Amino acid sequence: MSLLVVGLSHRSAPVSVLERAALSPDAQVKLLQDTVAAEPATEAAVLATCNRIELYADVDKFHAGVAELSTLLAQHSGVGLEELTPYLYVHYEDRAVHHQFSVACGLDSMVVGEGQILGQIKDSLARAQELHTAGKLLNDLFQQSLRVGKRAHSETGIDRAGQSLVTFGLKQLAAGGDVEEWAAGRRALVIGAGSMSSLAAATLARAGVAEVVVANRTVERAERLAQILTEADDTTVTARAVRMDAVPDELTRADVVVSCTGATGLVLTAEAVAQAVEGRTGQPVADLADDARTTVKPALPVTGVAAEENCPLDLAAVQGATGFSVHGEAAVAGMNAATLEQHAAWVAGGSVDRREVSRRSPEADAELITALAATAATVGRIPERRKPEPAAVIPRPAPAVFLLDLAMPRDIDAAVHRLAGVRLVDIESLAEASADAPMAADVDQVRRIVSDEVAAFGAAQRAAHITPTVVALRTMAADVVAGEIARLDGRLPDLDERQRGEIRQAVHRVVDKLLHAPTVRVKQLAAEPGGAGYADALRTLFDLDPETVAAVSRAEDSTDKKDRPA
Repeated sequence: MSLLVVGLSHRSAPVSVLERAALSPDAQVKLLQDTVAAEPATEAAVLATCNRIELYADVDKFHAGVAELSTLLAQHSGVGLEELTPYLYVHYEDRAVHHQFSVACGLDSMVVGEGQILGQIKDSLARAQELHTAGKLLNDLFQQSLRVGKRAHSETGIDRAGQSLVTFGLKQLAAGGDVEEWAAGRRALVIGAGSMSSLAAATLARAGVAEVVVANRTVERAERLAQILTEADDTTVTARAVRMDAVPDELTRADVVVSCTGATGLVLTAEAVAQAVEGRTGQPVADLADDARTTVKPALPVTGVAAEENCPLDLAAVQGATGFSVHGEAAVAGMNAATLEQHAAWVAGGSVDRREVSRRSPEADAELITALAATAATVGRIPERRKPEPAAVIPRPAPAVFLLDLAMPRDIDAAVHRLAGVRLVDIESLAEASADAPMAADVDQVRRIVSDEVAAFGAAQRAAHITPTVVALRTMAADVVAGEIARLDGRLPDLDERQRGEIRQAVHRVVDKLLHAPTVRVKQLAAEPGGAGYADALRTLFDLDPETVAAVSRAEDSTDKKDRPA
């Protein structure tokens, strides 16, 4: 059996794909159960975070394993296999171990060096143990990766290379300035009471905000988090809990909003945020996209729009956007499924003269809208496709409210990016910002630790692979000794007990000395690359019963599970 990981992350897939592929807790459970029920896999674990979805398995066939795991990921994520495949990565055996250890050390995180991933790996292992989908290999792998991650943080300065997503996100909200200076005296609203939301609330409290309001669907969890914040020794923050239906009112009073829930739809729409800002300022909130249409150079006019009664777009309002296509992805950003169907029917009817509007063919636009409609059917609406506006052309006023969206799929409508007086930092903008973050010199040291630990883990696994064979050999030798002693007792009945004991010890010493050197040496050889063949040679040379070896393996695995911490 061999370790295989199939997954996608912020490094391989755009945020829009990660958003749609996000797995709910129930979906993760079903994915694990279906994976171990599949033929190539005997063990499985899922590592699902806000910026990665990875399926680990112990498989006996590489190609069949890749095909099966990819198919299962597609089925349970709701993203079609053909669409998902270009974004998937595959790691096998030592490369899979190297990847897991790198993840645990924070080398593969969006913010290099962040330590929150260790808690997520621990939760992933606990879930697999609870469902009995993690056997010896995955238990060894995940537990060792936790130790490697802790070693990297304790022996190096990797913490200086990066921060948690919460800290990094707040740094972005503060426009790179001092977070404590920026946060001092502000009122914060935290939506959600899970691990990420709790970390955000605690970070804001330590940064010096005056008040933290926690909103959660289960109000008891919100109350518990608020109590923890209030009783903390290192803050003087005032904290209280509210129900989710109180969010609109709290949004009007909040200076900083952090949202990280498990909701599959939007928690805060652009309209809700605009209303909250208007409630704070008393002025209507401008849409910078509307401003852009009046400041950029006009494009060619849209022609042939006489039959526009079935078009869901305001064609007159979009004529000024250079290169704008009334059929393309930019046109339908933000639409829900029902409106998309209306728009697709209008495009198929050929109501517009497309020659002056788009360089793409009608067929290509129709295919794109069909694909986008499938997205809308899954997530409820098309994610806003944000394009940065030139600062010189569209100056942004000072923010009246700051929003940090750490959820996947997103909690806050990306259309909020266009609202004047609002600063939104989400997973997508964090990915863009972290790409330019400086790498600390300690990263190289962590990489060396990972390489050393991968080699040690591989040697230990190969050595462990031969252990059942060695135990079976010694068991066979003990049975031979016992049989010969019994035969001697029958042929020499006059021997007293002292004499029998001397003979018994002598025979055991001879057998132990004969087996000691080869068994020690075979374990050493087995720990080297390619050493797995020595177990096969030992079984062949001594004609060991395969079922005896398998029984030893099962017994060891059973003991390992019994001794494993809950």
